[in-house]
Amino acid sequence: MKQNGKLIDQFEEYLLDHLPVSKTFHPIFEDALGEMLKAGGKRFRPILLLSLVQGINPLLIQNAMPVALAIEFLHTYSLIHDDLPAMDNADLRRGHPTLHKTFDEVTAILVGDGLNTHAFNILANAPLSSEVKIELIKTLSSDGGIDGMIIGQAIDCYFENQTIELEKLEYLHIHKTAKLIASSLKMGAIIVGLNQKVINDLYNFGIDIGLLFQIQDDIIDETATQEEAGKTTANDGAKNSFVNLLGLDGAIKSANDLAKKCEDSLSQFDDSIASALTSVLNSYFYRHKK
Repeated sequence: MKQNGKLIDQFEEYLLDHLPVSKTFHPIFEDALGEMLKAGGKRFRPILLLSLVQGINPLLIQNAMPVALAIEFLHTYSLIHDDLPAMDNADLRRGHPTLHKTFDEVTAILVGDGLNTHAFNILANAPLSSEVKIELIKTLSSDGGIDGMIIGQAIDCYFENQTIELEKLEYLHIHKTAKLIASSLKMGAIIVGLNQKVINDLYNFGIDIGLLFQIQDDIIDETATQEEAGKTTANDGAKNSFVNLLGLDGAIKSANDLAKKCEDSLSQFDDSIASALTSVLNSYFYRHKK
């Protein structure tokens, strides 16, 4: 856990030193670009990547920092757009007013667009080989794009106020949430040069972690206050959530079962991988019970 805390501190320092800049005569845009990044967050995705790199080849940590930052930029863009009036219409994120509340809707849309695009600029300029960067860009653009997060969000919005079966609900959240988490592990594995079987195993493990993460979020939305969660809660009434479909007790059982599966899967990896990921994941496996 101590090592995990050190990585988080390193990443936060790197992020603050590399906030996006737009030096024009626009009176608010540059402030808006950094608003949600400086607001904090769990940094779960970049820390997954950095923990894996640290455990396998710590000499590559500085080279991996831009990749972790790109993931956080893309994730933050997705939160900004997810909170917009046309989507979830949320007022609070990371313990702060959402971007369209602090500034305006147009600014929030454009900041999201900017962070999305800039994520790939960061990847393209990372201090890694061209071959590695191409694989990283392919991974993030697929799982953060129309084959991943975007289709998940489209399904989520389209099927509001309609009930879909469990298999489709899992598909929705695997694409909307889990694939970007799985990408974080896969991209870390690409950076340190793990073999394809291990990369695939880590990616599949990340899908389970991501699905668990979403079930937990649905439980937290139902049970936590806005202050506890740091974001708008009780906001899933029209959504296809695990709590709405399975009930609170059913969702908690599903989370417990999936957490146990993830623990078992983690123990099957090589000791260096399992050790690298254990501290960051242990704090998340049962967060729905805290």
